[in-house]
Amino acid sequence: MPLFHTEDQAMLAASVAGFMADEGNIKKQLRSLRASNCQDGFAHALWKQFAELGLTGMLASEADGGLAMGHVEAGIVLAEIGRNLTPSPFLTTSVMGVTALAGGSDDLRGRWLPGVIAGDTVLAMAIDEGPKHRPQSIAVRAERAGNGFRLSGKKQFVVQGASADAIIVAARTAGRDDDADGVTLFAVPRDAAGIGHNAVRLLDSSMASHVTFDNVELDGDCVIGDVDGGRALLNSVLNAGRSGAAAEQTGVASGAFDMTTAYLKTRKQFGKLIGEFQALQHRAAHLYSELEIAHAVVIKAQQLLDGGSDRAELMVAAAKAKAGQVCNLTVRESVQMHGGVGMTDEYDIGLYMKRDRALAEFMGDQFYHTERVAQLSGY
Repeated sequence: MPLFHTEDQAMLAASVAGFMADEGNIKKQLRSLRASNCQDGFAHALWKQFAELGLTGMLASEADGGLAMGHVEAGIVLAEIGRNLTPSPFLTTSVMGVTALAGGSDDLRGRWLPGVIAGDTVLAMAIDEGPKHRPQSIAVRAERAGNGFRLSGKKQFVVQGASADAIIVAARTAGRDDDADGVTLFAVPRDAAGIGHNAVRLLDSSMASHVTFDNVELDGDCVIGDVDGGRALLNSVLNAGRSGAAAEQTGVASGAFDMTTAYLKTRKQFGKLIGEFQALQHRAAHLYSELEIAHAVVIKAQQLLDGGSDRAELMVAAAKAKAGQVCNLTVRESVQMHGGVGMTDEYDIGLYMKRDRALAEFMGDQFYHTERVAQLSGY
């Protein structure tokens, strides 16, 4: 399969690029939300505009009112979100959340998906329990209580957790913390009694929450998929989130690169445009080649996910590792090539570095996924 977009995907990319440049740009969204000290971390009005374009339900099935598109198309949206540093719940809600709900009952999908598709509902993912991404170990417990469950424990860095309408929680219903089996996913409503939030602002100005579940009573309708058999569904959600985060990282890197090359063509030193200096040309050429490789790996991972390939998990790990490496290299080089002004808040380039640091940790950093590539390759 060719590592470029089809004609329809290219048309989608052009449409989304224009919309994000106009409505999701840094001045209108990120800087505005920072100035107002927004506690949600994203603009609900923009989320509604996403819905009007059909973006919020692009991964949902047609039977559920969605567009039944794939991860390649979702990656197109995420790349433009990254390019414009647009604060948005798209990744956690429309990619990871919709993937999780696809494994749920008709009633559960009917409860949450219409709101997502309409741009009225936001979903959060509660997976990690420590400072680093380690989903193989799940200690939050869901014990049977009557016809339902009682949820207890803590989840860390739940992005948009305090403002989400529902939190999708990976909990242990049987076995030890590091067992593969005995995991169940739950859709926990925001108004469930016993949920506590310690909201924190992340480096890139997005909001996350350290969530406490203190004997939260859940009925059986909150279960997504099979009790004790949620690991496979959780892995699907993780692969969707990781490939999506990798796509967003390539967007962040591309945005920083474009901003830097434009700066090289306008900034003068010693009577010459700094882009005429060979040393900077070499650095820019190196970034361009690395970006092309990252784009190729990410789209390959998305294609394999959409095709249900057995190799998808390996390629997703490779994509998250490579995109993380390239994004970090690009934002660091970009700040350096801007010189001293690149360290000021007045210039947007430093905001790309901050977004890179937040995305790098989301769903596992480049070192975590480099190790996964080795393990999945038999080393």
